Amino acid sequence: MIRLERLSKTFRRDGADRVILRDVTFTLPDTPGLALIGRNGAGKSTLLRLIAGTLAPDAGRIVSDEAISWPMGFSGGFHPALTGAQNTRFVARIYGRDPGDLTRFVADFAELGAAFHRPVETYSSGMKARLAFAASIGVSFKRYLVDEVIGVGDAAFRAKCRIAFHNQLQDARLIMVSHNPDTLRAFCQSALVLERGQLTYHPELETALAAHARHLAEPA
Repeated sequence: MIRLERLSKTFRRDGADRVILRDVTFTLPDTPGLALIGRNGAGKSTLLRLIAGTLAPDAGRIVSDEAISWPMGFSGGFHPALTGAQNTRFVARIYGRDPGDLTRFVADFAELGAAFHRPVETYSSGMKARLAFAASIGVSFKRYLVDEVIGVGDAAFRAKCRIAFHNQLQDARLIMVSHNPDTLRAFCQSALVLERGQLTYHPELETALAAHARHLAEPA
């Protein structure tokens, strides 16, 4: 269960306030694949980070009784001065995994070679994404958060990521942000539409996509 209780979040950009969420109370449906849809700048990625606990709301709270991933591919939680291996062991301790087991898994899956033992601040964005993806797969969450990224690296590595991710979803649920309707159709059955600081649930994905198309035809 994930419940938003009177949740509010606003960012200030270019001298103006942009409301992401305005006093939202909502229990997310317990569906295998839930899409999160909205126009550019609506706050979809921000909402994922709020759910993951990597960003604090301005007001309200999120209540959950399940293990939730960080947004797939998001590496902002890694300490730049620590190595990939050290960050992996830190993640293992936080989520109750055996540090040795997780470190061996991530080293093998991420395919970073000797870079796994170098500071993360020396990594390219692609290397950080590989590390984050491998760690999230290795921890085995009950609810995965995906922000566009379900595979990183070259074609072979992306295929490897997709296979591993599909295997994880046999026993887990998913909240996905993507601008690609076909990607959403491959993973999601229903959707939340985020528009003007409010969430609307659509039990059918196609209904949500149609509602989103209507919103795009209106002024932001």
